[in-house]
Amino acid sequence: MMTDEKKNSAHLNRRQTLMMMGAAGAAGLIGPMAIGRDRAFAANADPSGQLVLAFSQEPTVFNPLMPHIEVDEGLYYAVYDTLFDFDPSGEFFPILAAEVPSVANGGITADGLNWSLKLKEGVTWHDGTPFTAEDVKFSLELTMDPDFRSFRSTGYKLMENITVVSPTELTWTMSEPFAPMAAILASTYIVPKHVFEGVADKNDTVLNTAPIGTGPFKFKSRMAGDHIELEANKDYHMDGPFLETLIIKYVPDLNVMYTQFKSGDIDVIGLQYITPDHLEEAETLDGKVVKVAGTATFESIGLNMTRPQFQELAVRQALYAAIDKTSIIDALYYGVPTPTETYMPRQSYYYNESLPTHEFSIEKANAILDEAGWVKGADGIREKDGVKLAFSNSTTAGNHLREQAQQFIQQTFAMIGVQMEIKNFPPAVMWGDYWMNSEFDSVVVGLNTLAGADPDTSDYFMSTMSPALGGSGQNTFAYQNPKVDELLTKGAANFVPEERKAIYEEMQAVMRDDLPFLPMFQYAVIKGWKDDVTGPEPNVNNRIDTWNVRDWKRG
Repeated sequence: MMTDEKKNSAHLNRRQTLMMMGAAGAAGLIGPMAIGRDRAFAANADPSGQLVLAFSQEPTVFNPLMPHIEVDEGLYYAVYDTLFDFDPSGEFFPILAAEVPSVANGGITADGLNWSLKLKEGVTWHDGTPFTAEDVKFSLELTMDPDFRSFRSTGYKLMENITVVSPTELTWTMSEPFAPMAAILASTYIVPKHVFEGVADKNDTVLNTAPIGTGPFKFKSRMAGDHIELEANKDYHMDGPFLETLIIKYVPDLNVMYTQFKSGDIDVIGLQYITPDHLEEAETLDGKVVKVAGTATFESIGLNMTRPQFQELAVRQALYAAIDKTSIIDALYYGVPTPTETYMPRQSYYYNESLPTHEFSIEKANAILDEAGWVKGADGIREKDGVKLAFSNSTTAGNHLREQAQQFIQQTFAMIGVQMEIKNFPPAVMWGDYWMNSEFDSVVVGLNTLAGADPDTSDYFMSTMSPALGGSGQNTFAYQNPKVDELLTKGAANFVPEERKAIYEEMQAVMRDDLPFLPMFQYAVIKGWKDDVTGPEPNVNNRIDTWNVRDWKRG
């Protein structure tokens, strides 16, 4: 057992390590872009062996252009391709694109309005159909189809006159300059146009049950609630794949998932990784590699801003004051995550270091509510204008650390006259319509709101991006703030990193004051894999481990 002194030292070292692991500050902006990974058509090694990758949540959305969460991208990176992507340093590398468009290579005009994209030749879909610029055009336009349930509309709606010049080249113009466009394209998975032909409802195609991509692995089978089996795409257009079979296993209980990793039934432990209460033992396991890695995900109590309980700022301030997040981090998470006041990761160039520091104080929380006129009733629950300070809080059932945090928060909220009912669901239910359509009161949620290394978060915080309010985006908090809208618009139109930094720092300050979510900590996750597995690499600029699954090997 570690002494307290050794524990504190170990956690300090981890934090110091995390501070050095981030994305390159201004990477991802339009300008010269790295093309180091464009290896064209490699002589693929014969794939061999099987690897079992475990997630605590189940991938259920197989069309990558429809609303989805991080775990679904765990499948997408294996089956589909993007045009280009971010590496761990924040630089772009090409995938389906022959080169990443930039001002330097003529792919983007200096004003950011005219784009030309060149694609690799000879790429095929998993069913043997040739991949062409028509597929890219179709994918981009599908996101803007009003009859299609799109994952995102930010950026795409500014694209005009998308023109196929040849099977391997297309052009378009932007209705206005939009700095995050390259980062958005880096997270846009391209889908096959031909599977939509003759389909009346584009929301209901073969992709929903048997995805077809250009990626390193082909979809083979699925046992709902248990696993997905993928097989090597031996015609893949990059190096790899090096595995014959990839099994994505669904293990909702985090203790069970760790036990299966410990016993060897799991080769790579993915989302939600090894929980901090198992870290000390995990670091001693024979035949295992265990690493603490920083991510861009932050944990918060997210509030549904349409609920009357959360309309008043004083309520949100009091709730935040009544969260003892230091105790949660130290007692439940063994000091591994880092407390935060914002959605922006500390590793980002755009992180605001000067935000007010949270102070846990039951006295302060009670005083705020007293002054705001929220009066305790006979049942001890505060009420004002016919509204009780009572609401539900939901998260993923089986995530024992979150469930313990909920119970602790429930108790501290009760001390200020707030009743919080815990109402958890299996992942497929929790992160389905319940989350996407803002059917919750409040949630414990981990979010990465960035597009790679770019600081734009329009999809999550712009007023027009709330599905519950008629928008098409990820603003499930239903947050509406004209100042935030103004800053997001201003930041997206600016291409100068230093000027953008000031804009996004101001936005973080506005949101810290407004508290549409109650920030707790930035994730530091504990990743693990067998020591005969090579390839897994932390990447703070991507949302999930499989960003480079094409490179993973056994032996």
